[in-house]
Amino acid sequence: MTAIVASDLRRRFGDNEAVAGIDLDVPVGEIYGFLGPNGAGKSTTVKMLCTLLRPSSGTATVAGYDVLKQAGDVRLRIGVALQDSSIDGRQTGREMLELQGQLYGLSTADRKRRMDDVIGLVDIGNAIDDRVESYSGGMKRRLDLGMALIHRPEVLFLDEPTTGLDPASRTAVWAEVRRLNAEGGVTIFLTTQYLEEADELADRVGIIADGRIEAEGTPTALKQSVGKDLIVAAVEGDAAAVAPVLQAVDGVDEIEIHGNELSLATASGSRVIAGVAVALDGCGVPVQSLTLRTPTLDDVFLHVTGSHLEPGHVPSDDDIDEVA
Repeated sequence: MTAIVASDLRRRFGDNEAVAGIDLDVPVGEIYGFLGPNGAGKSTTVKMLCTLLRPSSGTATVAGYDVLKQAGDVRLRIGVALQDSSIDGRQTGREMLELQGQLYGLSTADRKRRMDDVIGLVDIGNAIDDRVESYSGGMKRRLDLGMALIHRPEVLFLDEPTTGLDPASRTAVWAEVRRLNAEGGVTIFLTTQYLEEADELADRVGIIADGRIEAEGTPTALKQSVGKDLIVAAVEGDAAAVAPVLQAVDGVDEIEIHGNELSLATASGSRVIAGVAVALDGCGVPVQSLTLRTPTLDDVFLHVTGSHLEPGHVPSDDDIDEVA
């Protein structure tokens, strides 16, 4: 069964096409990581799938319902925790969960049962009866997650759930996401700009840049597509002039050039790196650094887009709110 389907999904803001024809097919029970920098179209895509933003063209269904024609049915079956929290700091955590249950039409008995379940799940402890304004950033994120879960959604959308959190809080949110998926079978659509988050949590990853999905697959398969090992050389001067010499080194399968950096794919980095060092020395080109490592998702991003993924907020159309 499929939880999320999108076909040629697009969204324009004036002359800017923030989402430029996305296709998605996310099975029930999968954690799908949507990886890309700010401004790539991640949040715009999520808002369309959550019925908060009308697509300019294309189609999408979530939990079997069309996001345009059956928006109400979609909203009843999804949970959403966006970057901009809707939590009222003057309320207690319990009051916010109670209100969310009422908004979804849960009976008093159902709300009580779900409150007990959710409070245990998000691990806020006795602070559940404190005002939200006293919560740490990590506690607010976990409460936001609890509010998104109060009605037992089939599909959970998490839009950069750990942005701005300290490492301990980020790890706690990761644990909650894994548990929700493993124990509750919830399909999770997770947008992130953190490479380690996508690598750690996602069954599959879609890499988005400039409104398009540039690569998709399991984290392992995507990294293997770059090469088993990578030798990365940063040089002073013209990297392109060095490339032919390095290509001739035995064991070098492929070379990519990005600025002053050369990435060499090889099946045996430990065997080849000495030859690369000798070849660089023979070229007379100053070497800033020479490293050997296995590929990361950042290498995949660099491979498919030509640039590194560097998290950081850049104002974009993703910041524009428009409710359908």
